[in-house]
Amino acid sequence: MFLQIHFLTSYHASLLNRDDAGLAKRITFGGVPRLRVSSQCQKRHWREWMTGQVDLPAGLRSRHFFSRELKRRVVEAGVEEELAHRLILHLASGLLTAAGEKDALDKETLAMKQPVLFGHPEATYLTRLVTDAAQQGDEKAAKDFLDQQIKKGKGNFKALLREAGVPDPAVGFDGAMFGRFVTSDILARVDAPVHVAHAFTTHELNTEVDFFTVVDDLAADDETGAAHANDMELGAGIFYGYVAVDVPLLVSNLTGCSREEWRRQDAHDARSALTALVHAIAQVTPGAKLGSTAPYARAEFVMLESGTAQPRSLANAFLRPVRLGAGDQHPMEQSVAAIARYLDGLEGMYGDTGEHRYVSTLHAWPRSREATAPLATAIDASLDALFGR
Repeated sequence: MFLQIHFLTSYHASLLNRDDAGLAKRITFGGVPRLRVSSQCQKRHWREWMTGQVDLPAGLRSRHFFSRELKRRVVEAGVEEELAHRLILHLASGLLTAAGEKDALDKETLAMKQPVLFGHPEATYLTRLVTDAAQQGDEKAAKDFLDQQIKKGKGNFKALLREAGVPDPAVGFDGAMFGRFVTSDILARVDAPVHVAHAFTTHELNTEVDFFTVVDDLAADDETGAAHANDMELGAGIFYGYVAVDVPLLVSNLTGCSREEWRRQDAHDARSALTALVHAIAQVTPGAKLGSTAPYARAEFVMLESGTAQPRSLANAFLRPVRLGAGDQHPMEQSVAAIARYLDGLEGMYGDTGEHRYVSTLHAWPRSREATAPLATAIDASLDALFGR
């Protein structure tokens, strides 16, 4: 069972996502260059917004989890700081080695080479583990205790957390949605049920280099010229974005059940997470240069599809780019119409694949098969199709 989300959002002069040279990210599609916003950029902004919208524990993605989060908690729990450092070093080295990340930890700072996602419930569990170890009598006994727990966790870390009373999702709702990629069960690898495509413009790229200067307010009368000069690339356009959600996997990540048991679980948390996700997709701007471009926009077209058919993007609706300035037709209406035509073609080739489809749009939807509705109504209907009322 899948939820697919298609959206069109128009942005004015902005720099939504930069590459390593500071230029707007781009991709060639259909033989022409397009502006692009990476999936990583989109997910980062969605996660940040969703943290305040759902009543589920969040996660911490950081190189400094052991030094700035776990060590602080352990010391606040009453363990002497130097002993806490040594025990956390022993624990972290064991966890990362078991996860295939040998020598991934700085022994002095406890910083990891790469950011790793940990959930607040996991942080609570690991704090309890270190404080229990510190009460084992001496340091050797404490490290032996930690080794035993790591060895036990290799078999079933999730079961170990549940046994310790740690609530699901242990990696936080963001880990449950967007995954955690490690190579061993000791850190409970979490596959991502939310699959996000790179967004790109439905039309050909057209950017401009903006040259700007800064004036020195305290410059003397005989000091002419700008105090600072620079430039940045700006672009505007209509972006098509696509997200597919593996619903059974999402429920499994949130509740700890197997994929096969997802229908027997309480759907409240999954509905809450998916509702927040769709609103984030429609409303949250993934924008650099906020102060100088104010790149705030909302989607003007959202289509939700619920069903069991294999997901498919509708990106090929724009393989031939929309022609801006073609006649009097609104460029967003052209983009909406291109999606409708492509759907017509898919149905003509494959037939009805059984999706329940709900459309929310500011613009005319040319197909009669789907009625349009306010976004909140479309979200509720699509989730009812997935979970029942």
